[in-house]
Amino acid sequence: MKKANTPRTAVLGLTALTLATLLSTPAMAGTTLDNVKKKGFVQCGISDGLPGFSFADTKGDFHGFDVDVCRAVAAAIFGDASKVRYTQLTAKERFTALQSGEVDLLSRSTTWTSSRDGSMGILFAGVAYYDGQGFLASKKLNVSSARELDGATFCIQAGTVTELNLADYFRGNGMKFTPISFDTSDESFKALESGRCDVLTADQSQLYGQRLKLAAPDDYAVLPEIISKEPLSTAVRRGDEEWFSVVRWTQIAMLNAEELGVTSKNVGELAKSTKNPDVARLLGVDGVLGKDLNLRNDWVVQIVSQVGNYGESFERNLGQGSDMKIKRGLNALWNQGGLQYGPPVR
Repeated sequence: MKKANTPRTAVLGLTALTLATLLSTPAMAGTTLDNVKKKGFVQCGISDGLPGFSFADTKGDFHGFDVDVCRAVAAAIFGDASKVRYTQLTAKERFTALQSGEVDLLSRSTTWTSSRDGSMGILFAGVAYYDGQGFLASKKLNVSSARELDGATFCIQAGTVTELNLADYFRGNGMKFTPISFDTSDESFKALESGRCDVLTADQSQLYGQRLKLAAPDDYAVLPEIISKEPLSTAVRRGDEEWFSVVRWTQIAMLNAEELGVTSKNVGELAKSTKNPDVARLLGVDGVLGKDLNLRNDWVVQIVSQVGNYGESFERNLGQGSDMKIKRGLNALWNQGGLQYGPPVR
């Protein structure tokens, strides 16, 4: 996994007219896959530091569930999951970075909503993680439910739908709150730790990660309430269906691999057999799905052997094999009580 070696560019000052011009430029549509192949790497937009999803180790290499999506796309295209460069983005920066072409895709805990899908010149390639907004509170408050937070002060990350969800929840329950907004997730949790606010509210998965970064994590608890639907999805620019299909089917391939029992340990052996028709099609032994997507025909073999299937990535980064210890829940496969469902490869 490569270090982030592309500096942030000055895209935040772009006007609406400038963005409209960028989005209508032929170079911005229909050529992303070709451009990625020519430059030799995928430029992936990730969060500004979130345990379990995208974070840098002591060597500066990135790891996490969102990072694995970027690596899987690179494996599908190049047969090499390391051919990725990362751009860390705040919530406020992420959409402009994608729209302007600074990044090729967003894999950054971004909620799929109607307004974002319909008016921002982007497409959501598929739900990577089903989440919902929750609350992380100091145990000093002596509360066990969000219903006990009337009058509390909340840390909120700017550029998200968090404050709107919070306002809806408190208005619906006849309660009041005071929001304090911060540009980065680190600023938000440091404000909670310093006592500047009583509660940190964000996607619940983020709260588990932020809690681990606190000096005394056992002094804080994630409350049980989930107050919103937050389907977290990868996103690409609108107008490039070829690139959209590559990103979408990369995620679908990881889901189907888990469902069919194809893992990083057995994929090499299974790729030699046509015994199971579904596995044979998925791994390129039968059919030409790779060719249809302008990819190598063993693209799924490369993804699973280098990154793993969906379940392997989840458990390593978020589940029982990680510090997060998040249960699969809604993110279990459809035939195991969850919502994750990969369309068939055929």
